[in-house]
Amino acid sequence: MKLTGVGLYTFHQAARITKIPLRDLRRWLCGYSYRDKRSEASVEVPPLWETEFDDEVDGISFHDLLEVRFVRAFRQHGVSLQTIRLASQRARELFATDYPFTSRKFRTDGRTIFASAMKEAGETELLDLVQRQYAFRKIIEPSLYGGIEFDGNQLAARWYPSPRSRAVVLDPQIAFGKPIVADGAVRTSILYDAFAVEGDKDFVAKLYEVPVAAVDAAIAFEESLATA
Repeated sequence: MKLTGVGLYTFHQAARITKIPLRDLRRWLCGYSYRDKRSEASVEVPPLWETEFDDEVDGISFHDLLEVRFVRAFRQHGVSLQTIRLASQRARELFATDYPFTSRKFRTDGRTIFASAMKEAGETELLDLVQRQYAFRKIIEPSLYGGIEFDGNQLAARWYPSPRSRAVVLDPQIAFGKPIVADGAVRTSILYDAFAVEGDKDFVAKLYEVPVAAVDAAIAFEESLATA
């Protein structure tokens, strides 16, 4: 199994970084079951897509992490999981990628794909939302795409999670995709823990050979996760 360059996050780590409830992450990416009230039979609901890791790894990849943020955005606007599943399947086929929501092509063609999926799922009451380009862009553009850098294939290569800041980055090629400071490539959690012990930003900066501003950024980022 290839882990290098893919990124690896436990579900707890993914929940902290994305601020998505752990229960939702597991339901969306692992599937779930429920008992039908009429038939009393157990119904198995599959995951929205197959993650990059098999069942031996209880975690998700960098692309899974970014993709699931789009799921949450649509859920917050009332789109059903059935429609999201249909849209994801159709977009994967059209764009020839396993992670279509984070593809740049989705920014231009996603509205049509979701409108078609909603019709198929019978969610006609929400059609107006996605058929209006302006409304659709309000859902997917500002925060979701803002910090993503794309590679030559128009797929997500790295993500700067803090709004209006490029001091912290998630890069699947470095530290298994864990949050690092861009200036020095040291994990934010390491700098934060070192400061918690030493209480001296200058000392921590010298110890890990990073600017004091990078230590400040690491502390601010880790504290933002703790209060999420």
